[in-house]
This record gives sequence, C-alpha cells and structure tokens, in this order.
Amino acid sequence: MLAKEEQGHALKFYDYVVDRGGRVTLQSITQPPADYKSLLDIFEQAYAHEQKVTGMINNLYAAAAKENDFATMSMLKWFIDEQVEEERNASQVVEMLKLAGNHIPAVMMLDGRLGARAE
Repeated sequence: MLAKEEQGHALKFYDYVVDRGGRVTLQSITQPPADYKSLLDIFEQAYAHEQKVTGMINNLYAAAAKENDFATMSMLKWFIDEQVEEERNASQVVEMLKLAGNHIPAVMMLDGRLGARAE
C-alpha cells in the first residue's frame, strides 16, 4: 500500500511535467541502506528522509515563486501539505518506538497498529 502511495506521488509530478509540455527522463536512484542498528534506527532514518523531501519540495516552491510560476506553486501546495502528514507520521513512530524501548509486546502492538494503517 505505501509503495503504491509513493508511486502515485511520483506520477503526480510526472503528469504535471508532461501536461506542461515537458519531457521526463527517469534515472536510477541510489539504493537505500539495507543494514540498520535497530528498529528505531530505521524509523529515525525514515523521518530524516521525510525532512529531506520536505526541504526539496520547499526549494522547488521557492524557485517557482521566484519565477512567478503560479501553476507550479499551486501543484506543489498539495505536496507541501502531504509532507506535513508524512513528517508527523514518521515522527510519531519514532516517539512510540522510543517509549516502547525493548519491550517486545509494545513493539508488537505498534506493528499491528501500523499494519492496519497501511491497509
């Protein structure tokens, strides 16, 4: 479910560029890390990544504003709002994992809660 959501976000950018007469050239991306110190480390890195994405979207918005590109600013507004939710979700998981610590039942309860959210 989450991968489909991210794919949908990418398609929003793709469709916008094509609708505006642009051409999209896809390139490879760096493989994400596969080794983590802990479950908390995974979600701390995910939260940091969401913050990075927010910064990139904000930079695009600032460039569009500088060029008086109101259509692009309008399209990016959706992503700005979405990133508030994405950062909040990642931050909440980090905080819940900090509270759970090494208490396996608490981690399992959190896993069930997150799994239900992804459906």
